Amino acid sequence: MIIEPRTRGFICLTSHPVGCEQNVINQIEYIKSKGKIDGAKKVLVIGASTGFGLASRISSAFGSDAATIGVFFDKPGTEGRPGSPGFYNTAAFEKQATAAGLYAKSINGDAFSNEIKDQVVELIKEDLGQIDLVIYSLASPVRTHPVTGKRYKSVLKPIGGDFSNKTVDFHTGKVSEISIKPAEGDDVENTITVMGGEDWKMWMDALKEADVLSEGATTVAYSYIGPEVTKPVYRNGTIGAAKDHLEATAFTIADDLKSIGGRAFVSVNKALVTQASSAIPVIPLYISLLYKTMKEKGIHEGCIEQIQRLYSERLFGGDLALDEKGRIRVDDWEMREDVQAEVSKLWETATTENLSEIGDLEGYSNDFYNLFGFKVDGVDYTVDVNEVVNVPSIQ
Repeated sequence: MIIEPRTRGFICLTSHPVGCEQNVINQIEYIKSKGKIDGAKKVLVIGASTGFGLASRISSAFGSDAATIGVFFDKPGTEGRPGSPGFYNTAAFEKQATAAGLYAKSINGDAFSNEIKDQVVELIKEDLGQIDLVIYSLASPVRTHPVTGKRYKSVLKPIGGDFSNKTVDFHTGKVSEISIKPAEGDDVENTITVMGGEDWKMWMDALKEADVLSEGATTVAYSYIGPEVTKPVYRNGTIGAAKDHLEATAFTIADDLKSIGGRAFVSVNKALVTQASSAIPVIPLYISLLYKTMKEKGIHEGCIEQIQRLYSERLFGGDLALDEKGRIRVDDWEMREDVQAEVSKLWETATTENLSEIGDLEGYSNDFYNLFGFKVDGVDYTVDVNEVVNVPSIQ
């Protein structure tokens, strides 16, 4: 079939297998171009099919020749209906990893569930024995608790009062005012339950109990802080409460891993176009201004550049450079004073009429479509493609 992008708000309803494959190949080629990293050799990535999780899997495999297991929850394509981009990404990754002689297996299912945790433990025991590095990169709006069976939904809301500010419709370029009502009832608790650190700890408890973590094993989860302008809706909002919980959990996990000489960290990454960030009001406008500023200064990074730098300069580079709260910071370039001062100045003047000049809305839009395999250089979208693609290890 010929697959074209169909969007509804911040969601793309279709994805392109060839475009997704080319995206993965491009990221692999970037990692290869940067040289080898003396990193972990047996890696588990939880949330491995898109964004930072996919970049982590690629960086481990093609930067450190690591054997990787990836966990994700994606839909395969069926006849006449494209699959989700994460499924196509994983199929492409496994194809490239196998061709390079690298071990790569994947498990598709609800990472919050005990069943998937048990499957992963058994796979590690059978194939790898133990794991050196666990990357936790889940981004889900809902979670069914594995103990109670209760389903929780996260929300994007400020805490304590209404929030009003500018935002942009990145499809049309229209800048407008948006107001968001504050969290109420169980909103904060529910969001923490979905996006906080409880599941990360459950994973690490299960892995440690099964004795599938190697001596000195490391685990890393990803977080975000952001600038003043997004704080009310992000870091000081419901999602920020969940991130606070995630970051606090790192210390609990680190204590639990002391008996095997293990470590646990949170890495604070920069603002990037992801399926999750596209859903957050205000963030698309901020990112379009940030992209423009960072590109002009020659310090712009995408997911793969961020993770390559995290691995080569922080995790396996000898200097973690932890902040006052014990976090790794690879948002350091985004949060530079000169960058934030420029973005703040642009924010004040941003309108529908001038955004195409003072911001990088085109870059934002292209990155959004790239997530789903569209607008990727070198791909002919007028050609029929097979929407049914298999992930070799889970046929």
